[in-house]
Amino acid sequence: MDKNHPKYQRTFVILKPDAVQRSVIGNVIERFERTGLKFVGIKMIIPTRAQAQAHYGKDDAWCTKVGDRTIANLEKEGKKAEKAAVEYGRDVLNGLLDFLTCSPVVVMALEGNQAVGVVKKLVGGTEPLTSDVGTIRGDLTSDSYEIANVDGRAVRNLVHCSDEVSEAAREIAIWFKAEELISYTHVQEKMLYDINIDGILE
Repeated sequence: MDKNHPKYQRTFVILKPDAVQRSVIGNVIERFERTGLKFVGIKMIIPTRAQAQAHYGKDDAWCTKVGDRTIANLEKEGKKAEKAAVEYGRDVLNGLLDFLTCSPVVVMALEGNQAVGVVKKLVGGTEPLTSDVGTIRGDLTSDSYEIANVDGRAVRNLVHCSDEVSEAAREIAIWFKAEELISYTHVQEKMLYDINIDGILE
């Protein structure tokens, strides 16, 4: 079995607190299932702060970059920055951590051809307001950066998904023990991946 085959690509997804609290878990899972991707790990947990910090993996360089944008936005509004860029960035990071740990979440690992790209396409852009119609974020919520900034909180966009294969591997290792990931054959894989479709007609 060649585990480098594209059909074994894995991605990682978190259904965030807003997805759980708004009872759209089933709707989101159904969208993933309809693509033919296979769930190899899924569970509901309450994230620890340490897990959330490891997941985001942001350092002071990231915080400074984000803080620089915050200061630039303040200056556009004619306001003066009251603290260093890194502090603004840390506020943003703490907002993300607070949100991710405020409620149960559902974490999942999915497997299949181009799993990372397929899930990213379904989930949509980071900001729900500007995410395309037909995507999970575009269809199921209307949150925006503007209201999140006014309220001083993280944007509530329902889902986190990995941006690339290497990131998925790192994230899966944070949220799942190796024995929690299940290797199995799904009956639909024959139709999706078998080179020769035979044995269907009687």
